[in-house]
Amino acid sequence: MIDTAVTLDTSFEDYSKSEWMDAVKQVAQNGGFYEALGSRHHAMFLEKSSTLLVSFETINGMRALSSMAQPLGWEMVRSEGWSHLCLASEGDTWFRDAPVYAFFDRLIDDGFFDSFDRVVFYGAGPGGYAAAAFSVAAPGAMVVAIQPQATLDPSVTEWDDRFVEMRRTDFTSRFGYAPDMLDAAEAAFVIYDPTVPLDAMHASLFTRPNVTKLRMRRMGTALQSKLLELDQFENLLTLAADGELTIASFARIARARRDHRPYLKGLLAALEREQRDPLTLTLCNFVTGHMSAPRFVRRKKQLEAELALRVAQENGTAEEQDTPSQDAAKTTG
Repeated sequence: MIDTAVTLDTSFEDYSKSEWMDAVKQVAQNGGFYEALGSRHHAMFLEKSSTLLVSFETINGMRALSSMAQPLGWEMVRSEGWSHLCLASEGDTWFRDAPVYAFFDRLIDDGFFDSFDRVVFYGAGPGGYAAAAFSVAAPGAMVVAIQPQATLDPSVTEWDDRFVEMRRTDFTSRFGYAPDMLDAAEAAFVIYDPTVPLDAMHASLFTRPNVTKLRMRRMGTALQSKLLELDQFENLLTLAADGELTIASFARIARARRDHRPYLKGLLAALEREQRDPLTLTLCNFVTGHMSAPRFVRRKKQLEAELALRVAQENGTAEEQDTPSQDAAKTTG
């Protein structure tokens, strides 16, 4: 049984699935509202300030990613005092469900978004798709979409073989093609790793005058998790809400990768695959100069030894090439 005193500051980490849902409902009902949207979706609203974050998250995702096993948007409620509307899904649904459409229709009819000075739509992956697609409900909103799919309509993205089970899902009706739904947004930001081909192909479909593409090279397929690990999630959303998220400000966020061991190890592996020894040595020198990293120390010593041997061999070849001409000069003399 859930304690009736459960609040926003209560950790839900050890709760069962049913306990977790009861706790989230209780917090939402005490601070705003909770509504079931059919059998697969939920809406939880907390009213605080005139800045509203609308996030699209999966239940399993928020339980795994949040240190308190709560909706990620609640971090902004606690730290910034924002209002928060969380759309939660049971699994990856891309929020393609009639009750979700009807919910946003009611919000539009009620002028829900008009009561906020600033609105930010946020999501990652399927949630990134939804953040872009449903942002049309709040003209003038800011949108932050991490690795979003533009659509899973096979007539458009048949090249994406990751989600074949979704190919019968309707992506052509209301709120369907996410890039088109961004036309009313003040600005949208699509964050992706250009070295992940399918993510980059979807990002290309979001090319619009009001869309800025923010690249995180060699960060892989779980950028939301990486931003949380880098402790840059809140900074990202705050910059977006303040209208200060740019390529330059995002680059400053991304610099946190320089101290992120998983990123550095992944970069080392990529450089080794590409046989870029000078750049690999530069990386090893940087890492070993900033932190204790035995793997990088070993690789640095190996590269330095290989480089010394290569130089010695080249010098030896040069000396051998000089010898005949020197002997000829002596003979002539």
